[in-house]
Amino acid sequence: MTSADSDSGLLAPGRVASPAAAETGDTAFLRALLDAEAALTRAQAGLGLVPAEAATAVTEAADPGRFDVVSLAERARGGGNPVIPLIADLTRAVGEDCGPYVHRGATSQDVMDSALMLVAHRALGPVLTDLDRCQRALGGLAAAHRDTPMPGRTLTQHAVPTTFGLKAAGWRSLVLDARDRVTAVRGSLPAQLGGAAGTLAAFTAYGADDATALPAAYAAELGLRAPLLPWHTLRTPVADLAGALAFTAGALGKLAADVLTLSRTEVAEVAEGGAGGSSAMPHKANPVRATLIAAAARRAPLLAATLYGSLAAEDERPAGAWHAEWEPLRDLLRLAGGAARDAAELADDLRVFPDTMRDHLGLTHGLIVSERLSAELAPVLGRARARELLTRLSRRAYEEGRELGELLTEEDESRDCDLSAAADPARYTGSAGVLTDRALERP
Repeated sequence: MTSADSDSGLLAPGRVASPAAAETGDTAFLRALLDAEAALTRAQAGLGLVPAEAATAVTEAADPGRFDVVSLAERARGGGNPVIPLIADLTRAVGEDCGPYVHRGATSQDVMDSALMLVAHRALGPVLTDLDRCQRALGGLAAAHRDTPMPGRTLTQHAVPTTFGLKAAGWRSLVLDARDRVTAVRGSLPAQLGGAAGTLAAFTAYGADDATALPAAYAAELGLRAPLLPWHTLRTPVADLAGALAFTAGALGKLAADVLTLSRTEVAEVAEGGAGGSSAMPHKANPVRATLIAAAARRAPLLAATLYGSLAAEDERPAGAWHAEWEPLRDLLRLAGGAARDAAELADDLRVFPDTMRDHLGLTHGLIVSERLSAELAPVLGRARARELLTRLSRRAYEEGRELGELLTEEDESRDCDLSAAADPARYTGSAGVLTDRALERP
């Protein structure tokens, strides 16, 4: 039997077995906390503030396998965060000679914030890989179906024809927008170091002539950006991260929403390649990946709202605002990471049915090209008369189940107009092909 505190993801299929899940588990956070502590000692050693052997001892002792995550979690209640019990355990592991150099001059939030940024940096790497995989697959679909006509839908109804290539190009554009935002925020994640109240005073007390050099050295050890100021209550990095992650989930949610609609039994214009089954209905082939992505897109905005709310943090270090960030941030990383993984698989395996799309263009008996027919008739009949005629005949086409073009040929007013080309929905996709080509030029 596993520990009652373990989180195997039983209720979170969207993130199970994803790289983001592996990079955000309790062991991953413990590793980041220990990396932050070891990096701090190394940075101080590099500036001559602690002995070199202390940096070596702390780095060697900072092995996640030597620490009990469950015990740390239970003891974290005493001080409100896991860094306090971790310092005690790490100090014992380092030994009497070098123990005094563990965490010297720092505050718990320095280590916790730096570890959160380190976890985010590590988790976002696989997210970017999956987003790139997704955009490449969508680019292939857009190119292959550049001229595949299908109904364009607005407010749930057929509007005018479009192409599947343009739709896929739009999906890809959103994925690229997400990639750009994640890339930018990942490169801006800063280390945190300010001491008890953001003044670096303790490091000066321990002998640093210029304590302001230490945050940059610390950031370099962690592979994070050097902060301009301690950001204990200046939560721009967390807010920016929240925005990028929520946008990513929402951008992928657009892809999922369209796939869910287009894969309905009555529509069946696309289908997931690896659709899931049902416990009760053997015939079902459910769009599971799109479903999981859609679930992530619905949860992400509320999690981001909590992180934005934490911007209003009082004093030099806050009570509650900082603590409120930890779980929503982890959940956001997991949601975006799982959604990116699922979107890449969805795009790779998506099945497209052009014949069904073409058939659906005829469902409205030619009404889908009424806009074009109006433009063709207006120079002959006048704009108002053309609109009145088409409105009347459109109603008849709907009521009688006849083609709009057929009804037009029976009208004396339009009998001399050659509307055969204008009545073909496949020939009224506007600049969809050019727009698709333009979208695919974006790297």
